[in-house]
Amino acid sequence: MLTEELRARWQDVLPEQTELGDDLIARYAEPHRHYHGQDHLLAVLRWIDRLAERDHDLFLIRLAAWFHDSVYAIPAGQVSNEEASARLAVRRLHLAGLEIEEVNQVTRLVRLTATHQVGPGDAAGELLCDADLAVLAGTRAEYRAYAEAVREEYAAVDDETFWTARLDVLDRLAGTQLFRTGKARRELLATARDNLDRERADLRRRLGLPNPDDT
Repeated sequence: MLTEELRARWQDVLPEQTELGDDLIARYAEPHRHYHGQDHLLAVLRWIDRLAERDHDLFLIRLAAWFHDSVYAIPAGQVSNEEASARLAVRRLHLAGLEIEEVNQVTRLVRLTATHQVGPGDAAGELLCDADLAVLAGTRAEYRAYAEAVREEYAAVDDETFWTARLDVLDRLAGTQLFRTGKARRELLATARDNLDRERADLRRRLGLPNPDDT
C-alpha cells in the first residue's frame, strides 16, 4: 500500500522514469532505516503539498524530497549522507534528461537538508526544510515514536554517546527559527518547540546536566 502510493506520486513527477522511481523507493525500504524510510519520504511529500503556496516550483522541490535521504548509511561514508544523496541526484537526473539548471537546483535543496539553514528569499528551500522538520510537531505519541525510531537507527552507538550527539542536534535546532513558511509557523511551531524542549530536558536529565531553564 505504501509502496503503491509512492509509485503513484513518482508518476506525477517523472512518469517516464519508472526505473529511477523504483530504485529510490527501494532505497527508502532498506532495513536499517527505522525513521528515514518510506514513511518519512511520504510524510515529506505530503507536507510539501500542505505547506505549498501558489508561487512554489513544486516539480523541483518534490524531486529534491525524493532524493534528500536517497543515501542513508550509518555511519556515513567519506561524505555526509546529504552530500552522497546530492551526488546520486546529479548522476541520475542528468541521465533522466533534466536541464543542468534543474539538476543544480535539486542538488542545492538536497544539501540544505543537512543543516536546514535557509537563506533569505529562498522559498523552495524554506518549503523543503519545513516539510522535512514537520515531524517535530507531531503529537506526543508521534514524537516519541519518531525519537525512538531515530535511536533504533543508531542502536550500535552506546547510550551516552547517542544522547550527547542527539542533544547537540536538538540544541542547534532549538536555536533556529525551525519553520519559515507562513503555514508551518502558524500550524507547527508551538508544538514543535514544546516537543523539542521536552526531549532536551529529558536528555539533560539522563546525562546529568543542568537544565538551563532551572538556572
